[in-house]
Amino acid sequence: MSEHRNRAQQGESISGTGAFVVIGAGPGLGAAAARRFGHSGHPVGLIARGSERLAAIAAELAAEGLTSATETADITGAQALEVALIALRERLGPIEAVLFSPRPSLGWIKPVLDTEPSDVANALALSVLAAVAAVRTVLPDMRHRGRGTLLFTTGGAAVEPHRDRAVSGIAYAAESVYVRMLHDTLADEGVHAAQVTVVGPIGPGARHEPDAVAEELWRLHTERDQPLVVLR
Repeated sequence: MSEHRNRAQQGESISGTGAFVVIGAGPGLGAAAARRFGHSGHPVGLIARGSERLAAIAAELAAEGLTSATETADITGAQALEVALIALRERLGPIEAVLFSPRPSLGWIKPVLDTEPSDVANALALSVLAAVAAVRTVLPDMRHRGRGTLLFTTGGAAVEPHRDRAVSGIAYAAESVYVRMLHDTLADEGVHAAQVTVVGPIGPGARHEPDAVAEELWRLHTERDQPLVVLR
């Protein structure tokens, strides 16, 4: 567990801007989104399983003068995820926006006829059960404050399922349905739920640059006009 502060006192938001928390933070899109929201005044919380990865991202943010705090957790454990989110809220202040963006294990991704029940269960635990746990932790405060943003990312299997990548199609489809129901339920309460589905590779020099996807996430947070964006 590590923390970097520039301007915040414990338990207070910075300049009236709530925290932005990345669940499943990694060096690609997670780090890019953290920079985008951080440079717009949001203190950044980072949650992932690997402490070294989190420390590296936090160091990069600190070098850019951005406030961040990290929590190590296996997000497929609902209690561990709840504890991590509460800890970040205590240090960074109210959570304004959450990005749920974990990456599935490549070991689960098999052709449909080779897919075991355990593969599907693992994928659903990561993409759906963890999403539900995160929302149930942060949503009460958002509803009380009358504002907040719940952002989700999925791979292209959400809209283009492929027989050789069965669990991605199953889990992402279920996650997409969940996000749409959140959007329809919360739209009148000032809480915006939205999903970005990225079709094709993402990374430096790939079809989708992390900074460009992060910009789309920022647009959804600020313009709040769509429940789903598909980047092809």
